Amino acid sequence: MSESSSSAFAGRVALVTGGSGVIGSAVADVLRERGASVVCADRAATGDWRGADAPALATAPVRLDVTDRRAIAALVERIGLLVGPVDLLVNVAGVASFGSAESLAESEWDRVIDINLKGAFLACQAVMPSMKRQGFGRIINIGSVVGKNAGNARPWIDAAEQECAGNVAYGVSKAGVHVMTGFLAKELAPYGITVNAIAPGPIATPMTTSFPPQLKALIPAGRMGTPADVANAVLFLASRDAGFITGEILDVNGGMLCD
Repeated sequence: MSESSSSAFAGRVALVTGGSGVIGSAVADVLRERGASVVCADRAATGDWRGADAPALATAPVRLDVTDRRAIAALVERIGLLVGPVDLLVNVAGVASFGSAESLAESEWDRVIDINLKGAFLACQAVMPSMKRQGFGRIINIGSVVGKNAGNARPWIDAAEQECAGNVAYGVSKAGVHVMTGFLAKELAPYGITVNAIAPGPIATPMTTSFPPQLKALIPAGRMGTPADVANAVLFLASRDAGFITGEILDVNGGMLCD
């Protein structure tokens, strides 16, 4: 059966962190369209998963702080009891950060690293036991082109660009996600689990409304990406067709970085 079929993901149970955001919502939608049971978790959500039944878990995003190890583990356990073991994790949860390295506050560094990197790791760690027991799993982390190209801004040309593009804390957090992906891919491969990451270029979301026009002009495809571009890449890596792909950092950037 083609993975594009409306029932291709039937029986699959997915957890999408950052599921209230534009990209997280797009990911959840394409997975549901293909039959997966999807639980969205987000710190901005209002739903309480602790008292939720199975339909509630799969209907509206539930509140979760991805930096809280116990909360993530408990949510994964509850999903397993009510919906089924999580066999697909998509780590979308993340925050942006802007400005120069010199002006970066220590508290901002800690906030970005905790959410973007530690949070992704804790979510991965929480689903490992059930995926190992099943002998199957897909983990997809959302990284960034900024974790590969040392930032989109060109401060030697215009220092103001750095105020509107991801800074060093954001770049380091996403580079860490990329490296973590490789380590986990090797560790989990013997259990039938693939671990990959997607490194989007600039995506048109509320987080990028101030992205400088002069930087948009450097994208060979002639446009910023869309949430659907990222969601479709997730769909491929989540499929059984991608079973021999692991440890990959898939660029979705319109050609602005080729490696």
